[in-house]
Amino acid sequence: MTLVVFVGALLAAMSIGMPIAFALLASGVALMWHLDMLDFQILAQNLIGGADSFPLLAVPFFMLAGEVMNVGGLSRRIVDLALAMVGHIRGGLGYVTIMAGCLLSALSGSAVADAAALTALLLPMMVKAGHDRKRAAGLIAATGVIGPVIPPSIGLVIFGVAANVSISKLFLAAIVPGLLIGGALWVTWAWLVRAEKIEPAPRKSTAEVWAAARGAGWALLLPLIILVGLRMGVFTPTEAAVVAAVYALFVSTVIYRELKLRDLYPVFVAAAKTSAVVMFLIAAAMVSAWLITVANLPGMVTELLRPLLGSPIILMMAIMLLVMVVGTALDMTPTILILTPVLMPVVKAAGIDPVYFGVMFIINNSIGLVTPPVGTVLNVVAGVGRMKLDDVTRGVLPFMAAEFAILFLMTLFPALVTVPARWLSG
Repeated sequence: MTLVVFVGALLAAMSIGMPIAFALLASGVALMWHLDMLDFQILAQNLIGGADSFPLLAVPFFMLAGEVMNVGGLSRRIVDLALAMVGHIRGGLGYVTIMAGCLLSALSGSAVADAAALTALLLPMMVKAGHDRKRAAGLIAATGVIGPVIPPSIGLVIFGVAANVSISKLFLAAIVPGLLIGGALWVTWAWLVRAEKIEPAPRKSTAEVWAAARGAGWALLLPLIILVGLRMGVFTPTEAAVVAAVYALFVSTVIYRELKLRDLYPVFVAAAKTSAVVMFLIAAAMVSAWLITVANLPGMVTELLRPLLGSPIILMMAIMLLVMVVGTALDMTPTILILTPVLMPVVKAAGIDPVYFGVMFIINNSIGLVTPPVGTVLNVVAGVGRMKLDDVTRGVLPFMAAEFAILFLMTLFPALVTVPARWLSG
């Protein structure tokens, strides 16, 4: 009955159009009332305490870094480098999209920011070159999924805080899976584009490639600084977010000089608005997470899944299917915050590595960003590209299938994640 009250109140609040954060608070109040412990002072204390976390400071700073990179020219130079390297191959603009998406993922950690930048920069070029508009938009949307996977990742930060798992280990463990997703998109695009009669762009000269590499050099240095700093223990993920934001500001204003002082205020306001939405959502979800623990909902779910505890692979498949279904209706952040406190006790009881589970959980939630009907990234690509959402959805289907295939392989063969993670973590 407790589970029914919580889920029923949440779904009822969402069905009448209530924003997710307020729906979570409403379900929390309903659960407190059901447990006969309704106390708005406790509710307020948990709401404030939910956002009062040092690791969560990484979220606004990574948001700021992403905004600065898009306005300050770092994103454009990454795209220029990818164009110079692979733009001459048949279907080269698609490969440029995938390569630029992987590189941008190592800068911002936000699927929405990456998808918006890639759509604005590359969609017009792909359409002008003769590529099908729906397919091009679908590829860009699917590439945006890599953003929350390859570190730095806002999703991994939120999961690490909610599950009490090392964020540094999550970052290092997600590198290879992110690249595998990029590889799957590369193969899928090569298969789809083979029949297109599009004349590729002329090959860039060696001098032009080097010029593009020099132009993007300062942008490419950022992920190297972050990963080496985390690997060597120079700074924490939260401090890495501050380093990323300060570095992006320095490069954009002093070296590239594309971000003027008059532009700083709108950039900071945009980052603050996005951060406020995410942080309020986290705070509201922490209220529900506390009540979930008090009501022993994880214990109930563990009992339901007890027959699967002896087979970790089958259990992971069941969990991945659950997350896949939830991802069609909920955005990434609320899914992480609602399901993490419920699923982590089950994962630990089955002896599954929490870092491995965290990476798989975030990948699944990331793919959920391009699954209709919610599909946040689909909406971003459709909005920036001035397209119908249905057209983008049709274009993304083959790429989404490739991403789910990689997720399935990593579920069957956990070593694809755990072995590189151990090697990178030392």
